[in-house]
Amino acid sequence: MSRDPWPVPNASGATHSTLAVAAGATFLLSVPMPSGTLPPMNHRPNIFNQVKPIPRAERERKLGARGGVLWFTGLSGSGKSTVARALEHRLLDLGRMAYVLDGDEIRNGLNRDLGFTQGDREENIRRIAEVARLFAESGVVCITSFISPLRRHRDTARGIVGTDRFAEIFIDADLATCEARDPKGLYKKARAGEITQFTGIDSAYEPPEHPAVRIDTGTTAPDQATDLLLTYLRANGMLAG
Repeated sequence: MSRDPWPVPNASGATHSTLAVAAGATFLLSVPMPSGTLPPMNHRPNIFNQVKPIPRAERERKLGARGGVLWFTGLSGSGKSTVARALEHRLLDLGRMAYVLDGDEIRNGLNRDLGFTQGDREENIRRIAEVARLFAESGVVCITSFISPLRRHRDTARGIVGTDRFAEIFIDADLATCEARDPKGLYKKARAGEITQFTGIDSAYEPPEHPAVRIDTGTTAPDQATDLLLTYLRANGMLAG
């Protein structure tokens, strides 16, 4: 056993490691997934796409790259952002365009007008999925890092992005592990009643039934998780070699 390489920020922003880990993960290369409901593209009568966009196939042929979305889901503290950033760095080192959409960054920017009601959570996911779709259309591997606790929300995202470009990645850590890490101190606040509707405490989390890749971050180091995801990308035509 080795010390946990998953970074846990302290008050100054530095990181330390506390948990023991061993290698272990499971993943599937091809799984039939249910489609979400795709919102109509021209649902406003006076808004039109006057200039036809470059076809995706033509863009990808010229760029020599196939875009897609890796939709990370898991409890707060499961390691989503850690794996997402590690994968982004590895892809860039390999000369592959990649970009992470992170939950906190989106909440502080694009979605700063949204709260945590059910309606706002649905709108949060819808906006993220629309942005991720644009990245994928441009040939980028877009990595999203959001709790996205409900299956129907993730199905909506899949419908917006397109089933053939969407991979649900389950960053799996049990509640006890996530609470022990508690990098933002949110579990402590939720247990004390200072915040409500916190996923895993008083709000439900529905784990994926058939994730494209499942990574147990209690037993899998970040570099091992990244290797598994690179294998998935190669097997699905989003990474050469």
